[in-house]
Amino acid sequence: MAAITLIEAVNAAMAYELDNDPDVVLFGEDVGKNGGVFRATDGLQKKFGKERVIDTPLAESMIAGLAVGMAAQGMKPIAEMQFMGFIFPAVDQIFCHAARLRHRTRGRITQPMVIRAPYGGGIHAPEHHSESTEALFSHIPGLKVVIPSNPSRAYGLMLAAIRDPDPVIFLEPKRVYRIVKHEVEDNGEEYPLEACFVDREGSDITLISWGAMMHETLQAAEKLAAEGIDAEVIDVATVSPIDMDTILESVEKTGRACIIQEAPKSGSVGSEIAAEIAEKGILNLLAPIGRVSGYDTVMPYYRLEKQYMPTVDRILDEVRTIMEYK
Repeated sequence: MAAITLIEAVNAAMAYELDNDPDVVLFGEDVGKNGGVFRATDGLQKKFGKERVIDTPLAESMIAGLAVGMAAQGMKPIAEMQFMGFIFPAVDQIFCHAARLRHRTRGRITQPMVIRAPYGGGIHAPEHHSESTEALFSHIPGLKVVIPSNPSRAYGLMLAAIRDPDPVIFLEPKRVYRIVKHEVEDNGEEYPLEACFVDREGSDITLISWGAMMHETLQAAEKLAAEGIDAEVIDVATVSPIDMDTILESVEKTGRACIIQEAPKSGSVGSEIAAEIAEKGILNLLAPIGRVSGYDTVMPYYRLEKQYMPTVDRILDEVRTIMEYK
């Protein structure tokens, strides 16, 4: 068992499936010889060959269409979008074909495919490199949307995504690609999709987050504990479909909820979670639901990036406001 980073965990999971399932193929821009822009696919073409790990032209619609065609014929493609902000030319293939083929063919054809994309801000990138647009994909029936927060979850959830019979959008928070290491055994054990993880148990308030923002959320929970506020922390992990049972069970226990996300506030995954809590758990609430989000504006260039992204202090301020309700 070795301590590895999130990006190394993604690489290990893909290598495991390439090694153990001949139907798995990996392709995208610069994934082969260069090992990907963040080196997520480093060494895989050398190990598995150019027929299994394929460099493609800079053509996102083609990459997604190729994945749709391969998956329809029983293969298990893993397609990389170099950045999430570059995924929009591929949306037609993903929304209109990958997400619909099971329904269109009445179950005869499934789409066991994964679309990977580095996601979110925090690395001083230019325009189109730092978006958090998971809500666009979570709105589409037929797609699963997964966002790991740490290396062990990246490994287990990637394995589950590759093995799933339906299309999975796998968003990798690049800000935490290398900032933390976990002991991860490369044993091929997957984590369940469609399940939240309770990272910290508490009794006073439920903090709900996913992806890179889990790190600020857990830091905030530790600071709140020093103030006598016992926060339960939930990692949503799969933002579509959302495991609302785990969230509602926690809110029933704590009576309070705060949702933390990097994405813009309006029309977001956080908005959906808040609506579900209000609809199904309102009688358990002791205070209004809090939300700490990015702003409803374009992600700024790096000089203002830190002002845009939620901070530990913003989380603390929101939680203290919620706790004022008795």
